Amino acid sequence: MQNAVQKPHRQSDLLDPDRANAFLVSLDVAHEIGQGDPLPPFFHQLYFWQAYPPAHLGRDGHRKVGGIIPDMGLPRRMWAGGRLEFLIPMRAGKMATKTTTISEKAHKKGRTGPLGFVTLCHEFTQDGRVAVREFQDLVYRQDANRNAPVQVAAQAPCDEDTCVNRNFDSTLLFRYSALTFNGHRIHYDQDYTRDVEGYQGLVVHGPLLAQLLMLMAKEKLGQLKQFSFRATSPLMHFEKAAFCWRNDGMCWVRGPDGRQCMIAEAA
Repeated sequence: MQNAVQKPHRQSDLLDPDRANAFLVSLDVAHEIGQGDPLPPFFHQLYFWQAYPPAHLGRDGHRKVGGIIPDMGLPRRMWAGGRLEFLIPMRAGKMATKTTTISEKAHKKGRTGPLGFVTLCHEFTQDGRVAVREFQDLVYRQDANRNAPVQVAAQAPCDEDTCVNRNFDSTLLFRYSALTFNGHRIHYDQDYTRDVEGYQGLVVHGPLLAQLLMLMAKEKLGQLKQFSFRATSPLMHFEKAAFCWRNDGMCWVRGPDGRQCMIAEAA
């Protein structure tokens, strides 16, 4: 990949504890966050909204490319994975700043056609100190080819030490989209998802799957210092998923047919 030089994008936000508590309620987690309390890992996704008028949006509900994210010439976007370093806790009720730069970008040839890769680096600071450093991997693809052969998904491991089954529905997907100000139509518009993107149902957000794995990892480890994840197969809103933990720090999401939807590592 080639390194890209790009002017950093900065924005500040007040980390309102009410938003974090609304997310906990949506996840059916019995915990309340108060003023000054540490936020759970990855809850910074609930903040730093970027709102754009309709004319600035693409067909998928995301902002049109061409700003900090270059136009890769490919219409379909997916959050493919990421790597996070948790340096100090981010605390609710206090101001924080997010600084975003492009770390890498590249075009590649995949099994299903051309692919565009963009890696964003986000640094979250509070009280003048870097609290979280995150690398977000985005992939861009061409439109779905209905005549292309079906790709066989990799099978997930079955040697976990802990497994928690979870159901998803359109209400949870709507709430997560609203709390993260994510306008991507694959998470709430079934006609668009089916007819344009070629999925069988609403797609469960990749970062929502990662969030649930991070909460599981934090429960097991007590404190989370690093976490990396990679989305490998989409999960539909009508599918039950198994969230799996192995005591060496590996964790994953297994679909109802045994396919691997996400693989991750925590430390």
